[in-house]
Amino acid sequence: MSDIQILRPFGPSIVKLSIPDDLVKKLNDYTDKIILDEEKITKLDYSNQLAGKVKQEFLLENEFMQEIKWGEFLAKAIKVWLQDDSNKELKSIDIIRCWIVRQFQHEYNPVHLHSGHISGVGYLKVPKSFGNVSEKKKINDKGRLTFIHGSVNLFSKATYVIKPEVGDFYLFPNYLLHTVYPFSDTEEERRSISFNAQLDKNSANYAS
Repeated sequence: MSDIQILRPFGPSIVKLSIPDDLVKKLNDYTDKIILDEEKITKLDYSNQLAGKVKQEFLLENEFMQEIKWGEFLAKAIKVWLQDDSNKELKSIDIIRCWIVRQFQHEYNPVHLHSGHISGVGYLKVPKSFGNVSEKKKINDKGRLTFIHGSVNLFSKATYVIKPEVGDFYLFPNYLLHTVYPFSDTEEERRSISFNAQLDKNSANYAS
């Protein structure tokens, strides 16, 4: 995983890497199949457990994650991150759950955090455009992911804004607050994959 980048926009670090193209295709093919199966999409529905005000959120099946070796993909990146950031060796990782988020225009994800120790989000589909802002000199945050930490001070900012790109994947500590703004001017889907994971006791103990 030579494309891993350790980002340090503020207090906690964030990891950026790429989902291989073949894995993006498998995840999209799986999602397209699931959303056509009314019985299965009802069974896997996870929207009542998540903060998002979006069209659809559903869990990935364990068998599918094992088939595409999703856990191995995540573990490799987390291992590099942990070694770089804390000089620790990852012993084990337990994926608590993994889910797909389908977001369309005017929908959003309010400020929230996750469970576990490590979380992540990757992008499987993004609209050609999220729309523009009408006010001059205003930052276009439509459809963007924004991480929030601490407060604004000299040489210290409190937010880090990311424009989604297909294949981009970000890892972050579970407690890092984040939000996704609504977008407009398109009926295209913004599709992402997220997860929560638990690390072994030694890896998760920042004081050791």
